[in-house]
Amino acid sequence: MKKLFYICLIVLGTGNLFAQENTEEKEDSRLDFTANIQNNHLWRGLIITDKPVVMGNLSYALDKDKKWKVGIWGASALADDKDNTHYKEINYYIQFSNGRFYIGLWDLFNSRNINTAIASDDIFNYSNRKTAHIIDLRTNYTFGASFPLNIEADIMLYGGANAGEVVLEPDGSYKKNKYSTYVQASYPVIKDKKVNLDAFVGAGFALNDKKFLYGNGENSFDIVNVGVKATKTLKITDHYSLPVAMMAMWNPSNKFARIQLAATVF
Repeated sequence: MKKLFYICLIVLGTGNLFAQENTEEKEDSRLDFTANIQNNHLWRGLIITDKPVVMGNLSYALDKDKKWKVGIWGASALADDKDNTHYKEINYYIQFSNGRFYIGLWDLFNSRNINTAIASDDIFNYSNRKTAHIIDLRTNYTFGASFPLNIEADIMLYGGANAGEVVLEPDGSYKKNKYSTYVQASYPVIKDKKVNLDAFVGAGFALNDKKFLYGNGENSFDIVNVGVKATKTLKITDHYSLPVAMMAMWNPSNKFARIQLAATVF
């Protein structure tokens, strides 16, 4: 599996080397896309998959300053998990960012672990009782250069039957959504160096229930994501650099930890 991960990284990086040299002088465009490869996918203290993942993000800027964007984000694991499921995801979003403040509305669809007795695997199904889609409101704010603390707050507004976000009546009809919420504080411990380091701590709770998505189901509020993330840029040639990252995370609520290695290949 490690060999597969490294081979993909080399192939994607080599392709980017030639692509970057050929497009270096072309005019900037509002349309853009990026690709990442990681040894796993971790999200808000959850392990989405332990298998290597390729991710892509296609975006279009709605204004010349590129503050407003719409886009499609997707990912796919390179192998099946131990339970023979295969992680695939496609999301749509609209977002605004001015460098310090960010707000985005995301439509998430994760095809992994969809129990068709509860949720529909139909990507076009948005019914409140069966939809596997999650409408996710994301915000974060960085205070400034002198105190660069970043505060993130994300709320699941709708959907998520396969994630346990939808609560049903005994007869199977829709009762409510839990509105699981994730809040995180992160701070650059080391910045503007060859290797930079951020530390973060995240917590979860639900606005409309005692149980929420990110925890172990025993507490109504819990710390679910603690860790550090180191980043640096590797200079491959005069025309190509490879941003890489290593993250160590712990989920005190679910009592697991993971290391993640990631590279933005273009």
